[in-house]
Amino acid sequence: MNQVLAVVIFAIAFGCIAIERFDKIKVVLSAAGLMAVLGLIPSDAIFFDPHIGIDWNVIFLLLGMMVIVGVVKQTGLFDYLAIWAAKHSRGDPFRLMVMLMTITAIASPVLDNVTIILLVAPVTIVVCDQLDLPAQPFLIAEVLAANIGGAATLVGDPPNIIIGSRAGLSFNDFLIHMAPAVAVIFVLFVVCTRVLFRGPLSRPARDVEAVLTLDERAAITDPGLLWRALAVLTGVVIGFASHTVVDIAPSIVALIGAGVMMLVADLDIDEILREVEWGTLVFFMGLFVMVAGLIHTGVVDRLASAAVAVVGDSPLAASAALVFGSAVAGAFIDNIPYTTTVAPVVEELVAQTPDHHTGQALWWSFAFGAGFSGNGTAVAAGANVVALGIARRAGHPITFWQFTRYGVVVTAASTLLAFGYLWARYF
Repeated sequence: MNQVLAVVIFAIAFGCIAIERFDKIKVVLSAAGLMAVLGLIPSDAIFFDPHIGIDWNVIFLLLGMMVIVGVVKQTGLFDYLAIWAAKHSRGDPFRLMVMLMTITAIASPVLDNVTIILLVAPVTIVVCDQLDLPAQPFLIAEVLAANIGGAATLVGDPPNIIIGSRAGLSFNDFLIHMAPAVAVIFVLFVVCTRVLFRGPLSRPARDVEAVLTLDERAAITDPGLLWRALAVLTGVVIGFASHTVVDIAPSIVALIGAGVMMLVADLDIDEILREVEWGTLVFFMGLFVMVAGLIHTGVVDRLASAAVAVVGDSPLAASAALVFGSAVAGAFIDNIPYTTTVAPVVEELVAQTPDHHTGQALWWSFAFGAGFSGNGTAVAAGANVVALGIARRAGHPITFWQFTRYGVVVTAASTLLAFGYLWARYF
């Protein structure tokens, strides 16, 4: 009976999130509270169980990075980069798109794809307006690049944070196993944009001279703070890369970096904290509790048993199911709740593999599938939803199918290439 209740509550909440007609934070908090009240998960397990309940490593890692990004935003660095790209493109639409995508893809593994879109998209719209170019193709290309680039590291994409915490994978593990394939896939994606966006890119830019007169240096509002912030950010990245050596969790590294960033920023604390996406953190906490209800009542164990029965004793079949199945399912369901839900199932699959090497391959299969699924549809990832909202408010609306027709192609190609990489490396 408890299993049925947990599944019904979860399915209703998931459906409400998917159709986007209800506030997703209210939905997850209501579902989490209902599971707790009905006794589907003990109260102490919600906050203190290291295996189920709220994953505080994920929450505090996101919190620390949000504070760090909030300070960097005050320096005008991202405005500087966007204006620089616009000027150096000299009005060539394809060159401009490549530059903006490259900036986005390089930054998203260090910060995260949602934050990068929040910072770069408004500036992209301004530049496109100056050049009299349609902003929609550039925004779509940036989102696709952010989701691809974010898959390269532990902190670049929320699904990676969830997978890393569940599987015990470090920042360096993601760099070694994910980053090389992501880099190749991104380069191929850049090459293909000439064909994918051939219609919009054939339109000549106007008012190029007006853009060339913009001074990107004027966008840097506080050079001293910029250098201090970059120094702290560099230290945080080094901390991520060496956390297994010094035995400090990435969440602690991020929190220390956030504290140091606030010390060197000399900004009002309330102003910095306003940059934190508290709603996103609350959403994650509610979502973790919902998934904990499925774990505690045994639903996840039954799903894992069914998955093992389907793939049998073939690790290659399991890998293919995780890559392509995640790409499809995550494209229609936000890849964050999808990853949170399926991660315990993958953990059970890994536990039944014959060796550690094969088990790790399944985690990377899941990471590729869940990460690249974010490009599948307009609602598949937080970065997509954020970009569509910014575009709509700026008078450049992007429809669901306008985004999705590009996203489906990129997701299909990315997952095929990722599976080829996994096959060659692990099987």
